[in-house]
Amino acid sequence: MTILFLGKKAFASLLALTVLLSCNKDKTTPQPENKPDPVVTETTKYSLKKLEDMTLREKVGQLFNIRPEELYPGGSGYVEAGIQDMKALFKNYPCGSITLFAGNIKTPQQTIALTTFLHGLDNYPLLCIDEEGGRVARIGKNSAFPITRVSAMGTIGSTGNPENAYNAGNIIGEYLLRYGFDVDLAPVSDVNTNPDNVVIGDRAFGSSPELVASMVARFLPGLQNNKVEGCLKHFPGHGDTTADTHYGYAESLKTWDQLKECEMLPFQAGIDAGVKMIMTAHVCLPNVVGAQIPSTLSSKVLQDILRKELGYTGIIITDSMAMGAITKEYSADEAAIAAIKAGVDIVLDPANYQKAFDAVVKAVEEGEISEQLIEERAARVLSLKKDILTARGQLKD
Repeated sequence: MTILFLGKKAFASLLALTVLLSCNKDKTTPQPENKPDPVVTETTKYSLKKLEDMTLREKVGQLFNIRPEELYPGGSGYVEAGIQDMKALFKNYPCGSITLFAGNIKTPQQTIALTTFLHGLDNYPLLCIDEEGGRVARIGKNSAFPITRVSAMGTIGSTGNPENAYNAGNIIGEYLLRYGFDVDLAPVSDVNTNPDNVVIGDRAFGSSPELVASMVARFLPGLQNNKVEGCLKHFPGHGDTTADTHYGYAESLKTWDQLKECEMLPFQAGIDAGVKMIMTAHVCLPNVVGAQIPSTLSSKVLQDILRKELGYTGIIITDSMAMGAITKEYSADEAAIAAIKAGVDIVLDPANYQKAFDAVVKAVEEGEISEQLIEERAARVLSLKKDILTARGQLKD
């Protein structure tokens, strides 16, 4: 079932109608066995290590978000279940957060078993997922899950009513909590101004910066109403590009003044709404930075603009570091070190996790990166974990 959001009353009526129709199926038609949908209970409590009690490797690990498969170098296929030796692998190469993809997610029961296992690894790794609605929805596109499916954000934005964005966030947040996730890597906060854009399209709320800003500011509280955090993406904007950073170089030729009038509005709205995570874009801004360097690796973009100009104090996470815009120019270790130096708190999906991890540890040991800087970044991640567990009543004293 896909919901096209119309408004509070229309939404409630449509939802009620859906329930009514589902209860009046032809009784002569064979129906699947009616098993209750499993849920993640909030009875399990988790403890978090204090920063001062963590080893250097544990601190560095907080700065990485990986796919579970990355614990198995050279392996193939997707991790679909907790494997006992994963605990030992995780102790050697810990990480602060894990992202699951469609290949990890098969059924409700299997997903809950997997997320429960992963949460039980050392220091409660945050579990993230790309659940934007529409065509980017790891759970929403899986027919095995009995959920209300949310339309693309472009469809929701076309209604012009920000409360429909809240409803979307609320629905997504409800089922993400149910299946064991902490962070939704959404909403897309790009302004889709370039008709030749090949990657954003209807993932964005629209082409008006004011409209997108109003939608972003309401989508986030919908997630947070369910104790799930959101993540604005892709800073400083991927809507005015023609190339796809999944495959290689992409740029925006806008000046800083032009960005302030358009791309920055949704991000500022999200910051004002209390967002705790923002994802970078690998887009180059030659007329802002003065060089053809991905924004993910630019201290001017991350420190001078995002931190100082916009006043953001939360977590900065990269887009996937296995994307072509990074891997065609940088090795996994070079990219991880450059991102951390630029101001990133979490390096997402490095092309080679062990290589990137070891390089950062070595950089600290040799004085290239200070341990104090690592601790500052790790503290932001630990703070978000604490906030989520506290909100859910799952933080062990």
